[in-house]
Amino acid sequence: MSQTLTALSAALPLAAGWSVHSLRLRRRIEDARRDPLTGLWTREAFEERARKSLSQGQQRAVLVLDLNWFKQINDTYGHAAGDAVISATGQRLGGWAAEHHGVAGRLGGDEFAAVSDVSGTRDTVTGNLSAKLLELIGRLERPVPFEGRLIDVHVSVGVARYWRRPADLSALLRLADEHMYRIKQEGGGFSIAPRHGLGPELGTVNGRREGRPGTHSAPEVAA
Repeated sequence: MSQTLTALSAALPLAAGWSVHSLRLRRRIEDARRDPLTGLWTREAFEERARKSLSQGQQRAVLVLDLNWFKQINDTYGHAAGDAVISATGQRLGGWAAEHHGVAGRLGGDEFAAVSDVSGTRDTVTGNLSAKLLELIGRLERPVPFEGRLIDVHVSVGVARYWRRPADLSALLRLADEHMYRIKQEGGGFSIAPRHGLGPELGTVNGRREGRPGTHSAPEVAA
């Protein structure tokens, strides 16, 4: 009996040490999957969690959002100011998504995505979603303080609702991206895609919407 107790006593510190090591390792892996500037999930990690959210069978909305005139912010105030705007946008979006049982990520540059719950009946769901989007835009467009000045922020948001199974995240992101692009051409705000049809409506180059940077097509609307 005493030998058993002695062996257990010797093993406990090792087990505790391994547990702490495993916890630290998991945290490092998780940190590597988060965008260092905003704390949001990176594209791959976001898509993984977004697919899990969509698989739950409840109504969801997929959002793609972009900052308007972001290049002018960098050109006028410098890249540090641009980083401050990106950071604030990510934190605000992440907080909003968490409140609405969703997930948010930074896709790259000044482009973000999120999945949010959608509540209501067929007659009320669009109105409820619109109210949520107005709340989101109100948060995102609060001026960002930077070195004693306030930098104005403007966003465009495209939305595709998940309403049938199986959910195709890629198609939903593409549709939301199209509507984001359209509302951006009109000066900003949000645009919700109709519930019918998930097929792309704009031209595609190398799997991306025509006009996106890197597609070698028509120039993108000024960011």
